[in-house]
Amino acid sequence: MVGRDGEREQLSAFVRAPGGAALVLRGEAGVGKSTLLDLAARLAAEDGHLVIRATGVEAEAELPYAGLHQILHPLLPVGAHAGGQPGGQAGEQPGEHPGDPSGDPSDGSSEGSSNHASRAALDAAFGRMEGPPPPVMALGIAVLKLLSRAASKRPLLLVLDDGQWLDEASADVCGFVGRRLAGSPGVKLLVAVRGDVASRFDTAALPETPVGALADADAACLLDRHHAGLGERIRGLVLDQARGNPLALLELPTHLASRPGHHAGEDLLGPHGVPLPRRIQEIYAVRLAGLDDTVRRELLTGALDGATARSGDGPGPTPTARYRMRGVDAAVACGLLVVEPATGDLAFRHPLVRSSVVQLATTDQRRDAHRVLARVHRESPERRATHLAAATVDPDERVAAALEAAARSATRRGGARMAVSWLTRAAELSENRSDRSRRLGDAAYVAGQADRLGQARSLALAASAPGAEENPAAVLANAYLALYQDGDVRATHHQVAAAVERLRDGRAPDGGVPGGPGAADGPVAPDGPDGPVRRDEVLDRLVSLLLAVSQYDGSPTAWQRTHEVLGSLGELATERARMYGSTWSDVVRHGAGWCAPVERAGAVLEDQDPWDVTRLAVSAYHLDVLSPLRPYLERVVDRELDTGAMSSGIVMLHLIMLDQMGLGQWEAAERTGHRALALSAERGHGLFAHQARAYLAQLAAVRGRAEEARDLQAAVDAWARPRGIGFLTQIADAVGATTALSAGDYETAFLYAIGITAPGAFRPYAYQASRTLLDLVEAALHTGRVDQARAHALAARDAGLPELSPRLALITFGALAMTADDEAEAAELYARAQSHPAAERFPFELARIRLAHGIRVRRAQGGAAARVTLSQAAETLDRLGATAWAERAHAELRAAGVVPHTAAPAPVQLTWQERRIAELAARGLTNKEIGDQVRLSPRTVGSHLYRAFPKLGITTRAALRDALTGLADRATAP
Repeated sequence: MVGRDGEREQLSAFVRAPGGAALVLRGEAGVGKSTLLDLAARLAAEDGHLVIRATGVEAEAELPYAGLHQILHPLLPVGAHAGGQPGGQAGEQPGEHPGDPSGDPSDGSSEGSSNHASRAALDAAFGRMEGPPPPVMALGIAVLKLLSRAASKRPLLLVLDDGQWLDEASADVCGFVGRRLAGSPGVKLLVAVRGDVASRFDTAALPETPVGALADADAACLLDRHHAGLGERIRGLVLDQARGNPLALLELPTHLASRPGHHAGEDLLGPHGVPLPRRIQEIYAVRLAGLDDTVRRELLTGALDGATARSGDGPGPTPTARYRMRGVDAAVACGLLVVEPATGDLAFRHPLVRSSVVQLATTDQRRDAHRVLARVHRESPERRATHLAAATVDPDERVAAALEAAARSATRRGGARMAVSWLTRAAELSENRSDRSRRLGDAAYVAGQADRLGQARSLALAASAPGAEENPAAVLANAYLALYQDGDVRATHHQVAAAVERLRDGRAPDGGVPGGPGAADGPVAPDGPDGPVRRDEVLDRLVSLLLAVSQYDGSPTAWQRTHEVLGSLGELATERARMYGSTWSDVVRHGAGWCAPVERAGAVLEDQDPWDVTRLAVSAYHLDVLSPLRPYLERVVDRELDTGAMSSGIVMLHLIMLDQMGLGQWEAAERTGHRALALSAERGHGLFAHQARAYLAQLAAVRGRAEEARDLQAAVDAWARPRGIGFLTQIADAVGATTALSAGDYETAFLYAIGITAPGAFRPYAYQASRTLLDLVEAALHTGRVDQARAHALAARDAGLPELSPRLALITFGALAMTADDEAEAAELYARAQSHPAAERFPFELARIRLAHGIRVRRAQGGAAARVTLSQAAETLDRLGATAWAERAHAELRAAGVVPHTAAPAPVQLTWQERRIAELAARGLTNKEIGDQVRLSPRTVGSHLYRAFPKLGITTRAALRDALTGLADRATAP
């Protein structure tokens, strides 16, 4: 090897370092990355490593987990295969292979269970078993365990060339594993990628080493070693043209010899504006043109099948049977093919040779080669489908059905994007209009679930040709798009309800609906991944979507229509559908009896699909028992975001934020809310973005940030009210009530509260009616409407709210105590509220009740009797950061004779928003300029700075820079 001293030293240190590690080599084609990989593999083998090599194959770049299977195949036990290909060694049993992660399946230990879960994840990814696609996290952990087991016997080096051609699912897992290899001693991952081709490794956050062109002296040395005796003029021309690229230096002289008419000023590789890799391809094209048709046909078939992989010394056969090129000695002789010394297999000298072969072929020649490969891979549905799709021109139902079956397989294993391509191609090859529309609808549905909404809309429009409007898949795809992006609840509700009735009556085509990574039904979770599904499964999906649309609509008309449709289904409606219909619609009238079933279902989340968990979590939120489900949501939310199911991830973030708000974890809730808002805005989900703003507005309201709350409230209301999205307009009204209460504007608070429900009643299907019970009661009491406050508290008791949920029990007892005329009755009810077993789970509501109790006791019995209760309220409100209520509590304490503490208060950290605005102000921006950047009004910006100044211990903007410089960064930006 000439030159590369720095790279060689780095690779030597990388291979011989004691711990695990990952490294990516990045450079243009022909720069010598493969040679550096060869060096690392040789060094590792000399040190006793097990070296496993794999190569990304462009023809398999869209086959889910094809690359990962190629990498792991030598370590997998018998039967772990992909696409029908055999794997492992004959005669092996689970647990016998050195890399087998399964262990003893009968082992009842936690380790045995963990190993079984790892084996199941690998089996699902590689198509060995039916089931949902494993998430990146679960599959990554399984791969780490597999590698660690192998490395416990012998250090392991994984070498991946042409990583840019690895399929996305495999690259995501490799990135996950690579970032965690520091905890797996003895395992190293070395990847080479081209810098001019985008890949998932670009954002994998793995350590990288750039591989650039050779220095001038090294380039001259390499040329002289391999092509001694070149004339000075020709030598100078080659060095100038190659620009330090080793492949060009080795190939140009041979190319030059075939063109005796060259002259000194000629650009041998074409215009300098053309990228060097493409210019090198022209060299290979000249050689290819000199071969006969039979040899070129063999080369083309091998190139389209990815016959480029180099083998390592790992055990086991090659993971996938490749086309074996025959009669190609002429290609070997002219340097287009090489013979692997270890195996005797033929391989292309360089990936650019393969590209040249494909580009030089005509369309008909490529189709002929694909037909041959479809027969070679007849046992592998996905590979066969790839080649059939490329080989077929005219409609062919046999091929369309094969592509549809391949889409089912790909979807089960997380290949939703490939499934969309295959379903779209299947639609093009369909022989009748109904099958074409059905397959386009299926493709639209999967694209929507994979969060490719623009593509989903186009496909749905194509599927909705005359005669296709009743296709359930097309209805689902169009409805998801209309709901997510535009918030169109009215038309969507009508369309989905009609589709449910057509399926119920057997009047709709039984269209398949392949599931995908999944998007949520609004505040609900996604559908499953089981490929084209039966009529009842399609019906379940439509019903779930209908319930979600009804929840967002929030009107009695929509919900009554939904309950009519649900009731007409009879036994076709599942218990879960009835649970959702009851708890999402009107918990006051329909929620009784569901708390226990929800809690029972929440106790066995590991056995449920993620989309079922998320729907269940929405029911748990409405029943105020969400907290036990939150740890699971927090474990899987990043998985959903990583695998492309962005909509599901955003819904999970909403649920996590709501639970954080309820538990008083307001700083964390703010970070979660901003994360959900950023992701929603990035993906164009208008509905989810305004839902996140609504929750952030609620948070600002309880914290006393009036201007921020009003700005967010106005944005939500302006978007949601014209669309009739009652779910959001109710939150906007609740924000108005809470903000006014916080500011002491009780008349305004009362007007907002009665906009949600009238005193003494709970408006049907107004889910905020019961949640704002305390707001209406307090506002009515402070404005002299004592009778209306009492009527509302009694209505809560008579409606059975204490039996529906623990939070409703707490605030009902509190409201009854606040409005009781008799002191003894009030004391008994206050005690009942504060002693409720779940009271501490709702610290803000409990503190408000204690504050009201303390005020009443101080006025009736004197300050001494009220001090303990008021102190408890003040301490909680201080800790939460509910500034307005805290100030009220401290004022009552002073009135009760409690002397304020004189000790300096503990430093309070800036919130993320305060820190961001303070930093912009420190750079000299005005409030208006800051507001333009952060999308807040200048007045809200001023409010943030007003709160930030005392936290920083300053009084002027001029002191901001110094204060921020010395401030420890304790506030993590979302």
